[in-house]
Amino acid sequence: MSFDREEDLLTKDEHIINFIKSFVALEEAMQPFKEQVRDLRSSYVENDWLNKADMRMAVKVYRMLKQGDDIEMVNDFFDQLKKHVRGPDEY
Repeated sequence: MSFDREEDLLTKDEHIINFIKSFVALEEAMQPFKEQVRDLRSSYVENDWLNKADMRMAVKVYRMLKQGDDIEMVNDFFDQLKKHVRGPDEY
């Protein structure tokens, strides 16, 4: 006799309902963090520390490093970021 898990006995509709419930719970749990990110970005713009393009470039470089991309490619993006943040005549 086979001992099936309870999850294996559910219908596809029941799996969809369970998936949606779990997805909604995760979305709701992430919402405060999304708001914190928006507040962080707004703060940097309001204080004239960085503009939106600067932040997009910084996040892009961060994600490249996180994925383990080629360090030369990361260096190229970092150089672009420095030029954009400082401006061409500040080197």
